[in-house]
Amino acid sequence: MRAYGYKQASETLTENAIQAINMATPVPAGRDLLVRVLAVSVNPVDTKIRRSVSPPADEIKILGWDAVGIVESTGSDASLFKKGDKVFYAGDISRSGTNAEYQLVDERIVALAPEGLSDVESAAMPLTSLTAWELLFDRLEVAPGEESKDKVLLVTGAAGGVGSILIQLARKLTGLTVVATASRPETKEWVSKMGAHHVLDHSQPLAPQYEALSLEGVDYVASLTHTQSHIAALADLMKPQSKFGLIDDPGPLDIGLLKRKSISLHWEFMYTRSLFNTSDMLKQHEILSDVSKMLNAGELQTTLGQHLGPVNAANLFRAHQILESGSAIGKLVLAPFETE
Repeated sequence: MRAYGYKQASETLTENAIQAINMATPVPAGRDLLVRVLAVSVNPVDTKIRRSVSPPADEIKILGWDAVGIVESTGSDASLFKKGDKVFYAGDISRSGTNAEYQLVDERIVALAPEGLSDVESAAMPLTSLTAWELLFDRLEVAPGEESKDKVLLVTGAAGGVGSILIQLARKLTGLTVVATASRPETKEWVSKMGAHHVLDHSQPLAPQYEALSLEGVDYVASLTHTQSHIAALADLMKPQSKFGLIDDPGPLDIGLLKRKSISLHWEFMYTRSLFNTSDMLKQHEILSDVSKMLNAGELQTTLGQHLGPVNAANLFRAHQILESGSAIGKLVLAPFETE
């Protein structure tokens, strides 16, 4: 089978950092599915791994943690899917990724793909939907359907993939007032389209902008990028006994800023369940199944930002370029899979 990967990590993106490779097609066992990949999206985690993680000697590192594909065969213990099912998933960071013609993935982190969306539109959704759902409901412990508009969720860096679906989930499944941050005209327009009630410019001081909204303090923060730059301003805006959640990899944080208000700190890492084979690993199948139903019903919209063309080395290189430039809006998707 054709795959796209590398033998050596590269801090600097070069044109040969991602190469076409021929590999043996894997065989499923246990609860694994063998999926023929149709579409993938590229996420910031891809660039982080490419810069810092080299495979063992003489092995190939295959990136990619979002896919839509067709189940070709199943392991002996798999029971949730059958041959021919179209599925979507975000995969497992400890295993070979989606940038391959065929991939093995545990069925407990897979769901049926939305029927009403194209492969390109569906491939934009799994990783960010799982991250946003877990951050909002598992880490920050927002109560679906119960939180009122008297409570505020502040989402920083909201124009990326996670922010785009997090805003939608909060609007659809809670009564929270959603305040999003963005800094460019096009990103401000995007987060408004996703459903934010209010938009702040995070390149300017947040406090006066927030005060102009005449809202009470912030109950929940979802810090999606540059947490180290914003934590002081965010702590000032937050209510006593509120909750601060983050997903990025900031430098050293002064978490003492949270002590006086007894603000709790919560870290979301979408791969935790699969990485540690937790007892509730099936929860990701359930979350993606719910997201798929909501997409089918038109209750959520795809967060596709750009379709960059087929899955090949050149387009993967381009996707890494866009992500590392910080200019992406929504998700970057590649399809169909190029095998020659």
